[in-house]
Amino acid sequence: MNLTLALTGKQHLQLMRHLYPGDGKEAVAIALCGRHDGLDLHRLCVHEIVPIPYDACRERTREHVTWPPALLTSILEQRMTHNLGVVKCHSHPGGISRFSDYDDKSDRDLYASIFGWFDDGLPHASVIVLSDGTLVGRGILPDVAFAPLRRIAVAGEEIKIFDHDASADRIKDFGARVGQAFGHGTFSKLQRLSVAVIGCSGTGSLVVEQLVRTGVGRVVLIDPKRIREKNHNRIVNARQHHFSEQPFKVHLLEDAINHMGLGTQVEALPIDLFTPEAVRAIASCNVVFGCMDTAEGRHMLNRLATFYVIPYFDVGVKLEADGWGSVSDVCGAVHSLQPGGSSLLSRGVFTLEDVRADALFRTDPETYAEHRRDGYIRGVNVGKPAVMPVNMIFAGLAVTELLARLHGFRFEEGSDYAVHGLSLNKGIYYHRDDGARCELLAKHVGRGDVTPLLDLPLFSDNRGTE
Repeated sequence: MNLTLALTGKQHLQLMRHLYPGDGKEAVAIALCGRHDGLDLHRLCVHEIVPIPYDACRERTREHVTWPPALLTSILEQRMTHNLGVVKCHSHPGGISRFSDYDDKSDRDLYASIFGWFDDGLPHASVIVLSDGTLVGRGILPDVAFAPLRRIAVAGEEIKIFDHDASADRIKDFGARVGQAFGHGTFSKLQRLSVAVIGCSGTGSLVVEQLVRTGVGRVVLIDPKRIREKNHNRIVNARQHHFSEQPFKVHLLEDAINHMGLGTQVEALPIDLFTPEAVRAIASCNVVFGCMDTAEGRHMLNRLATFYVIPYFDVGVKLEADGWGSVSDVCGAVHSLQPGGSSLLSRGVFTLEDVRADALFRTDPETYAEHRRDGYIRGVNVGKPAVMPVNMIFAGLAVTELLARLHGFRFEEGSDYAVHGLSLNKGIYYHRDDGARCELLAKHVGRGDVTPLLDLPLFSDNRGTE
């Protein structure tokens, strides 16, 4: 089983503050998790951190901590839900990055009790938190045997990845210059990343091109549309013969990636985002890029990334033209979104009315047309213009932002760059911080697989639960 753990940057900071109070003694906290149970992946998604009070512990020393089992019983009784994952997190003030014999005995005793609460046969985990923020973990199987926790990922201002098999492979020749710029470690992380790209047209194809040539190990491509002649000027690798063959956009990009021969694995899904298959495919990834122009799709991705604790990069381009050579607006923005932070909705990128209008257009085009004609839906521009140089600027900015958060090359705090905005016709560049958290989405952090998927009515039939 490929067992992994994901938590937010704020949860990671909460652990650090509790586990290292400054007294040089071990401390402990419990992480309660949702789950994503994929075909070859089982991810624990942290929903809540429950600190164990220092004065409730029976003993705290530099080498170990003990606490009454009744505390865990109380926690589980209050928060017991289906598929709950339990992760014990404790500190090692001495800096030892491995589990001690005492830890082995403590975990076996604790999880024997925990498995008595659950009969689902699903694993849990135990994590050591070091003083520099490094996380070292292991899975706990139903027979209370230990198994590797393959990856622990922190989705915060920095994207921190702690792999069980983190020994860096020899850097591949094509990645040598990436390694020169961002370091061998960053290139190694890219090689182990699985990245979903939703929308494979103007900006999406450019994002995919850069991800593959930068060394990302696996990409999942999602777009239900076929290529048309109007796409020729903005989809990378589109050829004249594609207009008669009309392949799916994801298959065109899949073929191009395979011909590059750089080793990137591809999963090409010519399906709509609003399907259980798409949700599960994205949930298995480490990072998601949204390259869509609908409020509904962007809001859905923001929600999905929150449920499964995935960093989300949104690329938005706006080009307003009258069709006769006059341009009033050439601008765009790249949004970096942390689960549990602000959202595209709370940042004012769109409103819930915009989301509802897009949903109506997708599910009932005739009623949508009536509402638009009658003035119930305003400010909608169908068939927006697109120019590749503009798309390229923002696609490049988005991929560079991923590199910044993986590598940490920026001189300033990443929190100040939650939004990059650029108006080309006005010559304006700006960046903004994350802002207040989105209360609508914050309650869903780390809930993982639920029924219906993402708590959305559109997944309330059997397709969302199989």
